[in-house]
Amino acid sequence: MTRIHRWALISVKPGVGRSTSGIFLGQALYERDMSPLLVDADKGQTCHRWDELAGGMPYPVVSKTSRSLDKTLPDLEDGRGAVLIDTPQIEDHAAIARGAMIYADRWIMPLAPSVVEVDRMFADDNDNGKDVLGDFLEDVQELRERAGRPRADVVVLLTRTNTKKATKNGPDADVREALAGRGYETLTAQVPHNDNLYRQSGGSRVRAMGTAYERVLKELLARPYTDEVRLPSQQKAGAHTGEAAR
Repeated sequence: MTRIHRWALISVKPGVGRSTSGIFLGQALYERDMSPLLVDADKGQTCHRWDELAGGMPYPVVSKTSRSLDKTLPDLEDGRGAVLIDTPQIEDHAAIARGAMIYADRWIMPLAPSVVEVDRMFADDNDNGKDVLGDFLEDVQELRERAGRPRADVVVLLTRTNTKKATKNGPDADVREALAGRGYETLTAQVPHNDNLYRQSGGSRVRAMGTAYERVLKELLARPYTDEVRLPSQQKAGAHTGEAAR
């Protein structure tokens, strides 16, 4: 039986390229004939509005800002090769994000390549040294396990980078190191800063072929889930997958 890819784009705060990634990854999946469904679960409705202004994407975009997405989304899977969810920022709408994450087998975290952004992502408003994001992710992982689901694969996607490819000593390398120190994997593929191609294309139909998102999708599809057997060469690279809050 062919696996349905269930992915949630998640972030603590807004403004990280989550909705843009949703539209372009949805398009990349469509261009690979994978019949995607993009679910806009963000109350800001960026993806849904983008779809309306574009006169409709070639794949369906639906609006569902429910707290029970883990229960309702399975009803929309028929005929789909992938279900992609643009979740709202966790800091303001944790309940909606939680439902989407219980459903999704992979959590993708878009993030700008700045160590400051990493600190911002893990910031604790009470300044008590507690890893609030890590605790939230681990709580949802436990909810998945109680529901009989495997732990979700967790991976970071760097967006708005100053280079097309990963570097050894640039800002993206610093962020990768900082994230690895916290137990998070980062995709090798990254999305370079290009407002004309990405952000300013909002409201228009897009093409993923030839863009960074084509490379991102290729890496995501090759990446095993936590319930799949990994080759020895993948086990070392995936040591931190799903271990963010352990």
